[in-house]
Amino acid sequence: MGLLNIIRKIKKSEKELRILVLGLDNAGKTTILKALSNEDISQVGTTHGFNIKNLQHEGFKLNVWDVGGQEKLREYWSNFYENTDALVFVIDSSDQMRLEEGGKELDKLLNEQELKKVPVLLFANKQDLVQALPADEISDTLKLNKITDRQWSIVACSAKTQEGLQEGMEWLIKTVNDK
Repeated sequence: MGLLNIIRKIKKSEKELRILVLGLDNAGKTTILKALSNEDISQVGTTHGFNIKNLQHEGFKLNVWDVGGQEKLREYWSNFYENTDALVFVIDSSDQMRLEEGGKELDKLLNEQELKKVPVLLFANKQDLVQALPADEISDTLKLNKITDRQWSIVACSAKTQEGLQEGMEWLIKTVNDK
């Protein structure tokens, strides 16, 4: 057994998880993270780099890495893959023009060796907006049913109203804990 496996087992026994939050720019990644931290979400700006938050949720210490989604930053996403226990991919449900672009980025992530078998939670964010597509339509468009090498779930949510955030995080923690 390698050192990395020993460290991971110790980390699991301490109930500590490393969660990577990715998605296109303006999807609402930072707003979701701030909402989960019970912080003010009225003044959230573009993330130029990354944010790290340590959260407590259901007896777990969550080390959450929120990485900017601008096109020029995506090439650096791979620097954050190591030791990731779960991936949260945020989709702007109201931006149908960029849904295909988001799907392509998700496909790239799912094919990354360091993220193999890592469970994926997709937050279909901005459900509070009239033009938002429902989660099942996003799932169909992105052909999520073809994901067979890991556990995944898509949860309709709104960072603004916090609807769906708790449900998504509960699924994520249960899934990683059952692994």
